[in-house]
Amino acid sequence: MIAKAIFAGGCFWCMEPPFEKLDGVHAVVSGYIDGHKDNPTYQEVSSGTTGHTEAVEISYDPSKIGFEELLEVFWMNINPTDAGGQFVDRGSQYRTGIYYLNDEQRQLAEASKERLAKSGRFDSPIVTEIIAATQFYPAEDYHQDYYKECPVRYKSYRYNSGRDQFINRVWGKDKT
Repeated sequence: MIAKAIFAGGCFWCMEPPFEKLDGVHAVVSGYIDGHKDNPTYQEVSSGTTGHTEAVEISYDPSKIGFEELLEVFWMNINPTDAGGQFVDRGSQYRTGIYYLNDEQRQLAEASKERLAKSGRFDSPIVTEIIAATQFYPAEDYHQDYYKECPVRYKSYRYNSGRDQFINRVWGKDKT
C-alpha cells in the first residue's frame, strides 16, 4: 500500500532531497496546491496571483515510514514562524503548510505542531497552516529533481537562500 503526504516548505526544490533520502519514500513530486486556478504554471504561481503554494507530494510505504516521521523531517527543514514565505523566497506562494488527506493526518499534524510550539525551540509562534488538501498539480518537468538535474545551481541557490544556516542554527546536531 502506498500513502501520500503533502507539505509546503517554501521553494519546492529544497523540500525534495530531505524526503527522497528516507527509506520507505517512493517518490517526491514538486507541484502546486491550494489555489483557485486549474493547472497553473510556474510563472502564474510565482507571480502570487493564483493563490497556490509550492509544495511536494510524497508517496510512501507506511509499513516502512510513518506520517509522524515525515512530519519531523518537515519541521526540521522549514522556519515555521515565518508567515511571509521562506528564507529569500517571499510571498504567499512560499508559505508553509501541511495539507492533510484524512482525519488521521490532521490529528497527527496538529499534535506535532503543538509539541513543537511547546518545545521552546522557537521564541515566536508556529504559523504553519494545517489545512485540508485540495487538488495537487505537479509542476513542470524541469522542476522535478532539480537538485539532481542542476546540482551546481541548486547548491548555490540553497546555500545563498539562508535555509541551511537557519537549519544548522536551530537544529544543530538534531537535524535530518
